[in-house]
Amino acid sequence: MCSSWLVVAFCCLGQLYADHSLKPQIAAPQFATNNPTLTTVALEKPFCMFDSSLHPDKSYIIYLYAMKESASAMISLVSDTSNKPLESTFQQTSGGRLGPYKAAWFHVPSCASPPRLVDAGDVSNVSEVLKQYLFRVGDDDTCLYDPNFLDVCNPPLSPDTTYRFKYVLIDSTEGIVKDQTLWSDPIKTRRVKIPLQIDTWSGPRSGGMIVITSILSVLLFLLLAGVLVSVSSAVM
Repeated sequence: MCSSWLVVAFCCLGQLYADHSLKPQIAAPQFATNNPTLTTVALEKPFCMFDSSLHPDKSYIIYLYAMKESASAMISLVSDTSNKPLESTFQQTSGGRLGPYKAAWFHVPSCASPPRLVDAGDVSNVSEVLKQYLFRVGDDDTCLYDPNFLDVCNPPLSPDTTYRFKYVLIDSTEGIVKDQTLWSDPIKTRRVKIPLQIDTWSGPRSGGMIVITSILSVLLFLLLAGVLVSVSSAVM
């Protein structure tokens, strides 16, 4: 039987996709904790976004484009003058700094037959079920260095960097762009913490606490010194 949090989360997802505007959305905390990370961003897949553009006699796939935040991000095109989708790669765009790159492709998620909640009842299946709802950008740390890699490269994103994302519906029968979302809102990856800057204290420090800690340290030192003097005197 599914855990209650998972049932509620999936129900909320259905409401999300029914109501939100046409742009990629960062995954809700119920689905992806610690998101974004230093090098990845988990997005909700475009369920029901393109239903009105689908034709029963055609075949479709989804392209996901990514680019670093810039003044031109909201107007950057992902197709050429003949409406063919751009095939620009992570390497060609300097990781999205020069323009959008194709980060992934996948089949159009089906509103009619989403992943079954009963399959998530088994803890070992939760990860697989969530993958059908979510896509993690920056999840492949080998494609840049594998000479035999032939699929779309989805390498790690840069830490402390703002990105935007776009879903594009591709008519794979004709090889053209059929529909697309807006660019997402800015999403920033986490920044790397320098070890010396990591706060290991369990609570906030105040000036008074620092003074008290210093005084206690001195008193402890004096106490230990007194004990050592007493022991030495007794021995002599």
